[in-house]
Amino acid sequence: MSSIVKKIVRITAGCVIAGAPMFALSASTYDEAEVVAVEPIYETVSREIPVQACREEQVTYQTGRNRSATGPILGAIIGGALGNAVGHEKRNKQVGTVVGAVLGGSIGADISRRQRGGPVRTRTEEVCDTRYEVRSEEQLAGYDVRYVYGGTTYQTRMPRDPGPTLRVRVRPAE
Repeated sequence: MSSIVKKIVRITAGCVIAGAPMFALSASTYDEAEVVAVEPIYETVSREIPVQACREEQVTYQTGRNRSATGPILGAIIGGALGNAVGHEKRNKQVGTVVGAVLGGSIGADISRRQRGGPVRTRTEEVCDTRYEVRSEEQLAGYDVRYVYGGTTYQTRMPRDPGPTLRVRVRPAE
């Protein structure tokens, strides 16, 4: 133990043995005071509340989606036949057939894509969004209480209404 701690222990032990209190503590007692006024205190509290808002919207779409490969195949056959007919020699006919088939297939695919969409139609769909509305409300925050004790009026704020009397701590006069 350090020398300071040893001195404190000796002084404390000496006071207790001699019967002298080390510190003068005031003993508190309790008494009842008369409540003369209670006023509720309110505060405004704001919250964001989610609100779903729905509406009807017109949506356009195409019907009859056709995923057929007929257009490109037919275009390749027709293009190949035309390319073959245009060429004069065997080598030219082969090149014309290949070029005609490629071009015909591409043209057939383009035509098929345009026709694939089908007619455009409209339907009504419900579309919903979540929005937040700020709502304010008054909430009880506590009570301002006035009470009389010993001929003097005091005021305090309490979380609840104390009723007609209030328990107060009293220290004896020294």
